[in-house]
Amino acid sequence: MKKKILSVLLSTAMVAGILAGCGSSADNAPADNAPAEEAPAEEAPAEEAPAEEAPAQATGDKIVYWSMWDAAEPQAQAISQSIEAFTAETGIEVDLQFKGRTGIREGLQPALDAGTNIDLFDEDIDRVNTTWGSYLLDLEELAKANDYESTANAGLMAACREVAGGTLKSIPYQPNVFAYFYNADIFEEAGVTAVPTTWDEFLDACQKIKDAGYTPITNDNAYIASLFGYHMSRLIGEPATEEVVKNGDWDNEAVLKTAQAYEELASKGYFSETIESNQWPAGQNTELAMGTAAMYLNGSWLPNEVKDIAGEDFNWGCFSYPAVDGGVDGTEASNYGAQVFAINAKSEKAEQAFQLITYLTKGEADKLLSDMSVGIPADSNNAEWPALLSNVKPVMDSLSTRYPWGAGAEANADMTPIIVENFTKLCGGSLDAQGFVDALKAAGN
Repeated sequence: MKKKILSVLLSTAMVAGILAGCGSSADNAPADNAPAEEAPAEEAPAEEAPAEEAPAQATGDKIVYWSMWDAAEPQAQAISQSIEAFTAETGIEVDLQFKGRTGIREGLQPALDAGTNIDLFDEDIDRVNTTWGSYLLDLEELAKANDYESTANAGLMAACREVAGGTLKSIPYQPNVFAYFYNADIFEEAGVTAVPTTWDEFLDACQKIKDAGYTPITNDNAYIASLFGYHMSRLIGEPATEEVVKNGDWDNEAVLKTAQAYEELASKGYFSETIESNQWPAGQNTELAMGTAAMYLNGSWLPNEVKDIAGEDFNWGCFSYPAVDGGVDGTEASNYGAQVFAINAKSEKAEQAFQLITYLTKGEADKLLSDMSVGIPADSNNAEWPALLSNVKPVMDSLSTRYPWGAGAEANADMTPIIVENFTKLCGGSLDAQGFVDALKAAGN
């Protein structure tokens, strides 16, 4: 076991190094293409060239697409393959630049402000429509003209409109859902015969798992704030949770109640012994995937991220965060959404960019992305989900209330690191419930 864990740690470090390198290698969109726009006036009279081909090829310009993925990731590989096929079919060339998460989150807005030639970009549904909402092209007319929604996921299209204030400004791909992912074999061995839907059932499952010799819950610095957000949103709803976090209303009784629930979990030994030192991806790679921890609140991308460590025989399960006594939300509420494509409002190639979006989110390209990334398909005609996500589909189908990322816990960027630090201490047992509340109040003063 020690050798296996050491191997995992070494492989994790290698992968992290590779991805970090890929994420930093993409350059800004070249400015060399701009002068070519002067050419169409002289080329237009050529009768041999059909008029409909002019927007794509007469100028020689490419669609400039900034992507959130690192080049080594399966999503990037699938998108690259599909874009090659798209260009072969249409003659429309694409300047595809893989920026990585950090690259696009830190570099996109300054580039747009500077007028960098970017036609198309992608990222999380909430970040695209809120952080970068003022840069987005209204896609309603393009969607209607192309009958786009005839095979699109209606719920996700509605979510795109909702988060953009009622107007379609992004197109979803690679849908995801945030829920508890668990080792079904541990549940069975521990005698947990049904997934918990209430907090009392959750506590009972944790005790049985602990009695069976396993760690009930693991987490790490990347996702632990969501535990706080989900529990408080179960109590008072996500909009109210978001207001508490934005306004620093730490005297709200729901904050203390949430902290008390997690103080109890910690006092009963339900968390990983290393939770206070866990840095992503330690929780998922060295505990959940290795079979020592049973549960991890995470996204539907998790099985893909750990499949090489967990192995083909890992028996995945999934359930929505449990309801709590006296709460306003139940298991029907969760963060679900997608990555999304958006078109720069200043793009001169919007129609071609939308054509590319349509190609990537429909048919074979959508299926290729789903297969290669072990992801949920976006095209409703692609009904077959990857085997590793078979237990996720019933959860996603049951959801009717959408939380944003973190269920409101990260609504105040200045407070996010404070919440992460002190909630981690609360889960580790080095801080009690009142101490957690006091720490937030002190930080807000």
